[in-house]
Amino acid sequence: MIETVNLTKKYGSFTALNDLNLSISDGTVFGFVGQNGAGKSTTFQILATLMAPTNGTAFVNGVDVTKDPEKVRKVIGYMPDFFGVYDQFKTEEYLDFYGASYGLSAREREEVIPQLLELVNLSNKRDSYVDLLSRGMKQRLCLARSLIHDPKVLILDEPASGLDPRARIEMREILKELKTMGKTIIISSHILPELAEMCDEIGVIDNGKLIATGTVSEIQLKLQQQKVIIVMVTRDMEKTIRFFEDDPDVINVQRGSNGSIQFGYKGSDEDQQMLIKKAVMADIPMLSFKQLETNLEDVFMEITKGVEEG
Repeated sequence: MIETVNLTKKYGSFTALNDLNLSISDGTVFGFVGQNGAGKSTTFQILATLMAPTNGTAFVNGVDVTKDPEKVRKVIGYMPDFFGVYDQFKTEEYLDFYGASYGLSAREREEVIPQLLELVNLSNKRDSYVDLLSRGMKQRLCLARSLIHDPKVLILDEPASGLDPRARIEMREILKELKTMGKTIIISSHILPELAEMCDEIGVIDNGKLIATGTVSEIQLKLQQQKVIIVMVTRDMEKTIRFFEDDPDVINVQRGSNGSIQFGYKGSDEDQQMLIKKAVMADIPMLSFKQLETNLEDVFMEITKGVEEG
């Protein structure tokens, strides 16, 4: 559905995008992770046919974005990170204007606009002026605008930017609903845990280069050279510490609070199972043995740190 081939964008001597190669399947929700200036918005503007690449190309629904931009625009809905709204319009009038711009008939607009307002939870604001809406409502209205022509692909650049926690939750639930409708969605965000929750795959971009791609769990496994284990014990803390220190795969055993011990672990899952069995046989008084999960924030910081150090 979306493919980029050696996609590059340069501004003089500055390279904003460097040989980006992406392949996003139909119906996938793809999260694009990166700091400001990493190349996310540049990629989105090229996919939305608003900017031409310096080198390489991109395809949306099999169509080259540089050779047939009009055809591409018919199948995409684009929500930029900064968007304008016409304050003198009422909410319904705003969507009606954009529906007419996409060539929808008056009858088609009358049918689709109430459905979109219901989808983005703005049915009760259909007669409200746009300038009286909250930021979160304006964000949802812009999302409805991008859906007015029922596109197959949604390109959403920081859709939750600047929203309060409640508004972010509302936006996330709407995106989940769009996912169930089979839309292909590429979305960028700094709110990394929320991306992990809603995305099928993620790509990490830094300084114009795609440095990691895959499911969240795949990237976590690639990064996690050692696991972090937390063991809760009821007694015999010193005996327990000595037991784990004697294992060759255990690193840096530390005493925690409330009867806990934490250490790094280099072994495989099978080695970990054997360690638990040995602990039970050695009468180590464990209440729990738990591996900490790496979240998407940890993944992002670890990947980009490696790039900067390299």
